[in-house]
Amino acid sequence: MGLPPRVVRLLPWLLLAAAIAFPWIAQATGQEFYIGVARRIMIFALAAASLNLILGFGGMVSLGHAAFFGIGAYTVGILMVEGVASAWIAWPAAIATAALFALVIGAISLRTRGVYFIMITLAFAQMVYYVAIGLKTYGGEDGLSLPGKSSFGALSGLLDLSHDLTFYYLVLAILASAMFLLNRLIDARFGRALVGIRENETRMEAIGFATDRIKLIAFVIAGALAGLAGVLFANHNSFVSPAALHWTQSATLVIMVILGGIGYRYGGVLGAAALLLLEEFLSIYTEYWHLALGVLLLVVVFAAPRGLAGLLSRKVAG
Repeated sequence: MGLPPRVVRLLPWLLLAAAIAFPWIAQATGQEFYIGVARRIMIFALAAASLNLILGFGGMVSLGHAAFFGIGAYTVGILMVEGVASAWIAWPAAIATAALFALVIGAISLRTRGVYFIMITLAFAQMVYYVAIGLKTYGGEDGLSLPGKSSFGALSGLLDLSHDLTFYYLVLAILASAMFLLNRLIDARFGRALVGIRENETRMEAIGFATDRIKLIAFVIAGALAGLAGVLFANHNSFVSPAALHWTQSATLVIMVILGGIGYRYGGVLGAAALLLLEEFLSIYTEYWHLALGVLLLVVVFAAPRGLAGLLSRKVAG
C-alpha cells in the first residue's frame, strides 16, 4: 500500500536533511571515506534522474545516455589539460557540448521508434566511445588524468573542490536544484505533454501537440544534465576513462532507473543510491560481488516490479 501521502511528501526533505548532516556524522565517527562514496552516489543520481526524464516520463529507452555523461567529463578534462581550469568557462562549455550532441543525436534518433531508437542511440554512444579511445593526445584507451580540479576564481576560497566537505555540499546543492527544476518541469504543461506522448503519441499529435519537438527538447535537457553529472564525476575522480562513454555505463543508468522506479520523480535518485550502496557493501565481503548483486537485483525486480519508489508512493501519471 505504501507510506501515507503526508510522509511521502516529507520524504525528500527528510532525505535532504540527512544528506546535509551526513558528512558531520561521518567525520565524528571516523568514517570520512564515506563522504566520497556519498558524493559519487549523488553524481550518479543526477545522471540517472536525467535519464528518468526521457525514459520514465517520455518513454524513450536510450542506451546512449552515457555518451552525454562522458562528453561532459572529457570536455572539462581536456580543457583543464589545455590550461582552462576555470569552472565558469569549462563547466558551461561541457554542458553546452553535451546538449549539442544530444540535439544532433536526438534529431536523428527520434525519427525512429522502438527497438530502432534503442539501436541508434547505442550506435551513437559507441561512436563517441571509439572517438575517445582514438584521442591519443588525451590518454586514448588509458584515460585522461586531470592535473587538478576546476577553479571558481575569486570564489575559490569559498568553493575549493579539493576540500571534501566543500565539494560534497556543492554536489548536493546541484542535485537538489536539478531535482527541483525537474519536478517543476514535470508539473508544467511541457511535462504533462511529455507524459501524454508516452501514453499515446498518436492522440497527442491529433490534438495539435508537436510531439517530435517536445521529445527532442526533453532529450536535450536530459543530455545537458548528464553532461553536468560528467563534469562533477571528472572532478570527483580527477580522471576520465573511455569506460564512462561505453554502452554498459548507459545500461547501468537504465538499471538504476528501473531499480528506483521508472516514471517516479525520485526513481533515478533512489535507484542510484540503492545500486551503488549494494555494490559498496557486497564488495567488502566477496570478490564475486557482481554475481551477488545480480541475484539481489532480480529479487528486488520481482518483489517490487514498480521499483523502490513504487513501494513508497503512487506512480506519477502526469
